[in-house]
Amino acid sequence: MLLCVLLPAMVIAPTASAQVGAPWGELHPDAEIVTAPVEVDGRVLFRVRGVTSFPAEARAAAIVARIESFASDPTAEAAVVQVTDSSTHSTISVGEKPLMTLFDADARVEQTEREDLAIANSERISAAIADYRRERTPEVLRKHAVEAAAALAALALVVTAVVWLTGRLHDLLAKRFRSRVGGLEIRSFEIVRAERIWAALRAAVSGLRFLAVAAAVFASLDFVLGGFPWTRAFARDLTTVVVRPLKTMGEAFVGYFPDLVFLVILALIVRFFLRLIRLFFGAVARGAVSLEDFEREWAWPTYKIVRFAVLTFAVIVAYPYIPGSDSDAFKGISLLVGLVVSLGSSSAIANLVAGLMITYRRAFKLGDRVMIGDVIGDVIDIHAQVTHLRTLKNEEVTIANSQILNGHVVNYSSLAAEKGLIVHSRVGIGYETPWRQVEALLLMAVARTPGLLAEPPPFVLYGELGDFCVSYEINAHCREAHAVPRLHAQLQRNILDVFNEYAVQIMTPNYEADTTVAKVVDRANWYAAPAEPEPAALSKESAQPSVGHHQRGIHENRC
Repeated sequence: MLLCVLLPAMVIAPTASAQVGAPWGELHPDAEIVTAPVEVDGRVLFRVRGVTSFPAEARAAAIVARIESFASDPTAEAAVVQVTDSSTHSTISVGEKPLMTLFDADARVEQTEREDLAIANSERISAAIADYRRERTPEVLRKHAVEAAAALAALALVVTAVVWLTGRLHDLLAKRFRSRVGGLEIRSFEIVRAERIWAALRAAVSGLRFLAVAAAVFASLDFVLGGFPWTRAFARDLTTVVVRPLKTMGEAFVGYFPDLVFLVILALIVRFFLRLIRLFFGAVARGAVSLEDFEREWAWPTYKIVRFAVLTFAVIVAYPYIPGSDSDAFKGISLLVGLVVSLGSSSAIANLVAGLMITYRRAFKLGDRVMIGDVIGDVIDIHAQVTHLRTLKNEEVTIANSQILNGHVVNYSSLAAEKGLIVHSRVGIGYETPWRQVEALLLMAVARTPGLLAEPPPFVLYGELGDFCVSYEINAHCREAHAVPRLHAQLQRNILDVFNEYAVQIMTPNYEADTTVAKVVDRANWYAAPAEPEPAALSKESAQPSVGHHQRGIHENRC
């Protein structure tokens, strides 16, 4: 009763947001009108507004308390709800007990007249009082209890039936499809193992069982709780918690359906276009289609570049149609992802650009024998970020493309088939051995090495005239870069054999002691076997006397 007396003054009191000179009880035009529901036994009768000193929630709670107090009073007789109008307000009461007071500001919120709003609210209050008393009678409560028991029994039967049906479905799948899944494993070379396929089917059946049981439990709880006045509000909240997300997602799906159709059509077009591009570059790689000044090994790297460009363009076109793309959260996540990618992918971008430059520079290709830095091996794979080499010791080495671009690459295979690759070996021979004999011995060692070419002819280069020996380097051509280590080893063996056959001592790498015999070559030994003298040299040699046989010193070698 005290609240009813104070309420008019609270409502017409100026609020904090009211302008100076505004009418009493009026809010600022830009102020948000907050309302609260008047709810009895889980049913919303109407909504009321409030003011700063008496918020809408407090006003609604006071009205509900007065209605329930009157309805729950067994001594209070059921009376007609009355409306009393005055010039400033309308009072809704039962007998002499006022339940609520309405003002013109309340009617403006509902966009109706105050008298009409008072009549409508009084009818709602009258029906709520009658329902409040009726639903708490023993007859109605017993009826709801029987219905609740029947609902719980039906729930038990439904759950039992769902469990039995899903069990039967599981057995049916095991009987009919288990062998077919095993056959799929054999034909797919265990790309997807049979156990995983079978686990996916079992998970699908279990998920179907869970959804069916959850739906049955929810329906029974909603029915049981909604039948009693004390739990009807909880049942409504439970329904709101479960149904509202589904409703929101359904409405969002309907709203986004045109955009989803556009995205599906765009994906199909992009997929078809990418297949055409792949077919074209596949034909280029096979040689079925030839392009001027375009190497066949460029086909797949170029396809990857074009595919990336097409996908990037498709993402740009599809971005405005992605659900939630215009939200602040989506924009914030996109900005964060872009920042992380830009800060953390600098080396990846550098390797990617380096990989493209290496490809189009034709520095090497798959199968080439190369030296990158200090690593020698065969190129077994070229990726956008790294290149894989298999060394001569059958070790796999991964090298970043940016490191390759910033260093130097030696390709042993690029010119080997056309111009030949030179295999060389260096030896040191003492001054007492004629250089002509050394040349002949080295050429003989080349001739004994299968795989070294006679054309272009092998040749000998001379190094420095050292303190103890003369440095000779034999050079011979071969056509296969991968055979160089084998040919070099065979050449070294043949050099050792030839020099041993003709008793010529190899002085490298060094020796400590020397004899008193001069390290000179007698003229008679200038063309010692297997060297063959030139005709002019023969005529000069016959005119001069022989200086005796060649004396060889005794040396001590040290490795």
